[in-house]
Amino acid sequence: MNDKGCETCPVYKPGNLIRHGINMTDFDFVIALAGNPNTGKSTVFNNLTGLRQHTGNWPGKTVSRAEGAFSFNEKKFKIVDLPGTYSLLSTSQDEEIARDFILFGRPDVTVVVVDATRLERNLNLVLQVLEITEKAVLCVNLIDEAERNKITIDDRSLSRELGIPVVLAAARQKKGMPELLNYIHAVASGNYKCKPHRISSETRELKSAVEKLSTRILKQLPHLPNARWVALRLLDGDQRMIDAVRNGELEELFKPDDGNQNLMSVPNI
Repeated sequence: MNDKGCETCPVYKPGNLIRHGINMTDFDFVIALAGNPNTGKSTVFNNLTGLRQHTGNWPGKTVSRAEGAFSFNEKKFKIVDLPGTYSLLSTSQDEEIARDFILFGRPDVTVVVVDATRLERNLNLVLQVLEITEKAVLCVNLIDEAERNKITIDDRSLSRELGIPVVLAAARQKKGMPELLNYIHAVASGNYKCKPHRISSETRELKSAVEKLSTRILKQLPHLPNARWVALRLLDGDQRMIDAVRNGELEELFKPDDGNQNLMSVPNI
């Protein structure tokens, strides 16, 4: 991880944040907002965009969606609030939408919001997100409630272990929002290089199979950032991933000159 943290981050000033609400034209970066239900994702979203949850439906789905925009240090960000979910294993429509957007939508940063009073339970989703993307920020929300329950979170140690920036926040009081903005900007612009922690719990046989399949995938898709995770999903029989490989969807998404993707340009999501 970048042990210097955010020394190169732009300094937060109140005037640096401009909330654009639903005006999402000409954005520079796409931000995904993920997390378990009831972690305060919507409050974080509203703080950044100035909205009170502008919602609609995901294309072809009945699940509601919220997206908005803000500017920070002369860069414009589109932020997409993903459905609250406990997992990304695609066993429900909410999980499929969240997982597919992080992979196929290719956000520039994925912000994962967790409940400081239930951190151990929430970290399951964080670790799954880090298997898919290398550009993430962890927002440990409800830190005020944790303090009332005499729970202490060592954000520096957590950041060191996870390999990504960690922000302690109380979104309802807007505490931690300046730091969150700084880290979103730093990760999106490449000033902060994440080195996410990846869990290796496979058996020797599975590890061998994953390595062989990952090698084959990378020969076809040398720019794919998460070949190991794709290999694991293929071996698990994930039909969505099998179809994406068979119909060339992954190949189209990860061409070196394809530029940034966003939700509306990604098929079948």
